[in-house]
Amino acid sequence: MSEVSPARRIAYGILKAIENGKGHSDDLLRGKSVTALSESDRHLTTALVLGVLRWQIALDQRLRPLLKHPNAKVDAEVLIALRLGAFQLLHMDRIPRHAAIDESVEITKHAGHKFASGMVNAVLRKLAVSRTSQREESDADDWQQALPAWMVERWIAHYGGEATREICRHSQRQPDLTLRVTASDAEAELIANGISLSPGQLLDVARDVTSGDVMGMAALREGRVRFQDEGSQLVAELAPRGSKILDCCAAPGGKTLILAERNPDAKIVACESSPQRIAHLRERLAAVGDRVECRLTDAATLEDTSVYDVVLVDVPCSGTGTLGRNPEIRHRLVPEDLPRQAERQRAILSAALRAVRPGGHIVYSTCSLEVEENEQVVYAVLAQRPGARVISLETRIEELRIEGILTPTGSTALLQCISPRGALHLLPGVLQTDGFFVTLIKKMA
Repeated sequence: MSEVSPARRIAYGILKAIENGKGHSDDLLRGKSVTALSESDRHLTTALVLGVLRWQIALDQRLRPLLKHPNAKVDAEVLIALRLGAFQLLHMDRIPRHAAIDESVEITKHAGHKFASGMVNAVLRKLAVSRTSQREESDADDWQQALPAWMVERWIAHYGGEATREICRHSQRQPDLTLRVTASDAEAELIANGISLSPGQLLDVARDVTSGDVMGMAALREGRVRFQDEGSQLVAELAPRGSKILDCCAAPGGKTLILAERNPDAKIVACESSPQRIAHLRERLAAVGDRVECRLTDAATLEDTSVYDVVLVDVPCSGTGTLGRNPEIRHRLVPEDLPRQAERQRAILSAALRAVRPGGHIVYSTCSLEVEENEQVVYAVLAQRPGARVISLETRIEELRIEGILTPTGSTALLQCISPRGALHLLPGVLQTDGFFVTLIKKMA
C-alpha cells in the first residue's frame, strides 16, 4: 500500500473520531497530532475536516446515486474516505484530481477495507467526470443542501428568507480568525513576525488575521493575544461594571478574562460543572490571580442569594449560531433537543436571578438562533419573577461607544440588531460574527 499524506491521514482520523462521538472538531484540530504538522499541512487538515463536515449532507446526496446499490449500507470508515475525496473534487480547486482520488483509495485500504477500495476509486472517478466547469454546490446556489431541512425551515419562519440565506452562506464559510489584543506591544510584535492584521468590525481591541500563522507566536502563548470571535467578546463587554461578579457557565474562560480586564478591582466567581473543564479553566485564569474563584458547581443549583452586582449567564445551548465554526452540530442536533436545553437554561437563569442583588444586572446570552432557547427562556423565567425586567441594550451599546470599546461603525451596526423588546440578535452573515442572542435584565427588588 502507498503512503497517505499526513494532512489527509490526520483529517481522516479526526472525522472518524467525530463520527464515533469521540470528540469535537474544535478540540481535535488543536490536538498534538495537528500542531505537530507543518503550517501547510495544518491548514490542509483543518480545511478538509471542516469542509467535509460543512458539506457532508450535500456530499452524501451526490455520492449515493453513484453507488452500484444506492440504498445499501456503507461502512462509516469507507463513507468518510468517499466524503474526503468528494469534498476535494467539488470544493478544492487547487487539489489535483488524481491526489483526491488516489489518496482516498489508500485511506480506505489503510482503514482495513481493501475490498472496498475499488468501489471508492470507481465512485470518485464518476464524480470527477460529472463535475461541471463551475464549482458544485456553491455557497450562493445550493446552500439548502448543506444544512438539515428542519433548521432552514425554522429560520425562514422566524427570520425570513433573505436573512436565512445569509445565515446558511455564513455557515458554509471558514469564519474569520479573530484575535483579542490585550497588550499594547502585541500587535506590533505580530506584524513584525509576518502576521497581517485588519481591524475588527465591532470592537477596538479586535483584529482579524488576514495572513500568517499565529500559532507559534509568543504573544499567543503568553496570553497577550487570544483567539475569540467578536460576538463572543461582545457578550462579556455588554456586562455592566460591578465589584462582585458571577460567571455562571465560565469555561473555557474567554468571557471571564474580559470581565476581569474590565473590572480590575472586582471579586469574580466563575462556575463550571465539569471537573475536566474546570481544570482547564483554572489553568487559563491563573494569570489573574485570586481575584477569580473557580467553583466546581452546577449553576442551576447555586444557593447564593442577593450577593452579586452582575451575573453573566452564557448558558450551554444548541450552538446553531456557530455552525461555521462547529459544523458537526448540524449532524448531532435534532429538534427534540431544544426543549431539553431550554429546561436547563431556565433553571440556570432562575438561579442567577436569586443570586443577583436588587438593583443588579444579569446578562443572559446564547450562541443559538432558536427562539426556544432565547426569548422564550427569558420571558418564561421573568413571568415567575415580577421583580425583574428586561432593559434595552441600546443604552449599554452607547456607553461602550463613548468608552471607546465599540467602534463608531460597530455601535451603529449593533443598534440595527436590537429587537423591539431590547434584546440583541447577532445573526451570522448579517454581521461577520458567530450568532448570539443577548438580553440585559435588571432585578428591581
